[in-house]
Amino acid sequence: MRCLFPLPLILLALGGPAHAGPLTFEQALARARSTAPPIRSATLRTEAARSAAGAAGRLPDPQLKLGVENYPVSGPMAGRFGADEMTMATIGLMQEIPNQARRRAEVAGARADAAEAEAQAGVSDREVRVGAALAWLDLHYAERRLAALDEVLRQLQPLWDAAPSALASGASRPAMALTPVRLRAGLEDRRGELAAAAARARAELTRWTGDPAPVVSGPPPDAAPDPVRLRTALDAHPALQVFGAAGAKARAEVELARAAKRPDWAVEVGYGRRDPMFGDMVSAAVTVRLPLFPTRRQDPLIAARRAEAARVGVGREAARRQLAAELEGDLAEHEMRQAQWARARDVVQPAAQQQADLETASYAAGRAGLTDVLQAFTELAEVRLTVIEREAAAVRAAVQINLGYGEAP
Repeated sequence: MRCLFPLPLILLALGGPAHAGPLTFEQALARARSTAPPIRSATLRTEAARSAAGAAGRLPDPQLKLGVENYPVSGPMAGRFGADEMTMATIGLMQEIPNQARRRAEVAGARADAAEAEAQAGVSDREVRVGAALAWLDLHYAERRLAALDEVLRQLQPLWDAAPSALASGASRPAMALTPVRLRAGLEDRRGELAAAAARARAELTRWTGDPAPVVSGPPPDAAPDPVRLRTALDAHPALQVFGAAGAKARAEVELARAAKRPDWAVEVGYGRRDPMFGDMVSAAVTVRLPLFPTRRQDPLIAARRAEAARVGVGREAARRQLAAELEGDLAEHEMRQAQWARARDVVQPAAQQQADLETASYAAGRAGLTDVLQAFTELAEVRLTVIEREAAAVRAAVQINLGYGEAP
């Protein structure tokens, strides 16, 4: 019995449960490239273009002609087949033969279509890798921020528990009892935001990898952008390769328009069957298309195709300048993100930690209230989250640059 389902689909269905399990950064990118619908769509388009290229430049199919000629419809022999010596049933074949320049231009155009499809596949591949990478990073850092905040909440729990006792003992003013409540509510709100961010990142990672419940593991990539290498690789960017293929297609269209100024041919042979008393007949003919008015027909089309080819060239240059400007801007932003992360990690966080330690010491010495300690530790929690956020922004910018502008693997 013939199987009604393709083997790849069966294997994919059976392999579904294997998606469960932690995903490293590289594994997430690899899975996205193997399962993301845009990649499959681009692959099918490339296959279609390559298949169509195999038929380009071929002669058109021959045409079979069947008919009746010179059948009398009036006079003494009207309605009688074979009564007139000119009446006959005919069968013939006709073959159109486009000129060689036209066929060469069709082949060049089909090859350009295939090249454009391949370039578009490269664009889709890059978009999928960038999307999966950013989703993985967003989930990784959202979970890190959430874990850091949970740790802070656990550390602050004893202080919140001590707040009512401080109020009862008279160590704190009654109005100050509301400050811990407000600080705790703010941190709980922040936790809810982080949980929602993690859920959004997980859903985005599912979009790219197909894993219904992705779990990230391992460290994020730490490769810093190499500006010299990235600038050198810019001309090989898939977006510019699309313009290159479009330019080849436009040049093929120019040659196709020029080929219209050359004559096309057609040959035809036929056989006519008549009454045996008159004998059968054979005929042959050659048809030539005559481009007699090129200034009103072919020349305007040639000019239009040349203008289109020039437009594609200008579009490529504009796209390259835009890519170069975006690259420089992204490199500058990454440098800024890296500096912000370093300051938050090396300057702000140690200062916040020292401030919390000093407030704790002052509270132990009776020179500060419990609210002051809570305020200091809440600010320290915010600083810790800020350090992770700035690290995420710096790593995200680096990954986006490397995958968005670097050479494809």
